[in-house]
Amino acid sequence: MSTAAIVVIGNEILSAKIADENGPWLTRELRALGVEVRRIETIPDEIPLIVDALGRAKSQAKWVFTSGGIGPTHDDVTIAAVAQAFGRKVVSEPRILGMLEARYGDRMNAARKRLADVPEGADIDWHDGAYFPVIVLEGVAVLPGPPLLFKEGFGRIRERYRSAPLFSRAVYLALGEGELAEHLDATVAQYPQVSIGSYPRFDQQADYRVKITFDGRVRDEVEAALAFFRRRIPEKCILRED
Repeated sequence: MSTAAIVVIGNEILSAKIADENGPWLTRELRALGVEVRRIETIPDEIPLIVDALGRAKSQAKWVFTSGGIGPTHDDVTIAAVAQAFGRKVVSEPRILGMLEARYGDRMNAARKRLADVPEGADIDWHDGAYFPVIVLEGVAVLPGPPLLFKEGFGRIRERYRSAPLFSRAVYLALGEGELAEHLDATVAQYPQVSIGSYPRFDQQADYRVKITFDGRVRDEVEAALAFFRRRIPEKCILRED
C-alpha cells in the first residue's frame, strides 16, 4: 500500500499567525493519486524537533513530504535538519548556485547563497528559471512553505507517487451514531479490508446527522460493504449517497 506522512514546519503555523493550507491540499492530491496519508504533524523551526518528526514519519509511511523552512533566513533550517536526519552533509549545488549568481550578480550575498544548499546525495528537481529546487532524499520530499510555491513544487514530482486508486463511497443518514454503532460493527467485521468512517454533525446547517464513508483499493469490496450496511438501515433514514 502506498502511504505518506506530511511534516508541516513553521513557528508561524503553531502560533496561528498563518493557517496551514499545504497539509489539507496535499492530502487531497495524494488521495487522488492513490496514496493514503497516515500522519500530519506540525512542528516548529527547530532542527532537533524536525529530525525527530522525520523519524516518526518515516517509520509510519513510505513517502514523507515537508512543508516550509527552505528560504534564506535564520529560521529556515529544514535542509540542515533533513541532512542531519540521514547523516548527510549540507553542500552547495553548483547548478543552482550558478543560476543564483547569474540572477543576482553583485547583489549576491551569503543569505542568497544558502538557497543553493542541499543534503549531499539528494535527488534535485530543478530547471533554469525555477525559483527553488525540489529536493528528495530517501523518500523525503522537501517543499517550500508558501502555498503557491508548494503546489508548483509538488507538481514537478507528482507523477512519481501515482499508485493503485482508492475508491470511496458515502451515505448520509437521519440517525445518530448510537443507533448506528451495532450496524457499523457488523459491517467492519464482514469487510475488514474496507476502511469505514463515521462522522456526526451537530450544527443546524447540516441536512443529515451522520455521514458514513467506505474506502478501499477494490471497488467491488467498497460497493459490497456499502450495500451490506444499507440493508441493515431503514430505507427512510437514508437521505442520500455519493
